[in-house]
Amino acid sequence: MASTLPEPVARLVAAANSGDTQGFLDTFAPDGTVNDSGRVFTGRDEIQNWSDAEFLGVHVTLDVTADITTGAYTTFTAIVGGEGFTGKRHFSFTVEDDLVQEMTISA
Repeated sequence: MASTLPEPVARLVAAANSGDTQGFLDTFAPDGTVNDSGRVFTGRDEIQNWSDAEFLGVHVTLDVTADITTGAYTTFTAIVGGEGFTGKRHFSFTVEDDLVQEMTISA
């Protein structure tokens, strides 16, 4: 994991890599969103349902290979491993008040 990631994003990556569902969910604002290639999940309950089926539930790993942060916006490229989708993906984050407001996953 790149050391330049903002703390909430770094916590999210660490939680994902260790399979820590509660730690992953705790990085999000209560009304936070995940946009997974156009499918949007809002709030921690919807995010958990998505994650259980497609992210942490399939033992995702994120090997961050490049990142950039400008203000509240962070984007990184990662090699995704696990039992679901594997390969290169781009992740974008908006952080507010030390919590992830939005995580977007794209090709």
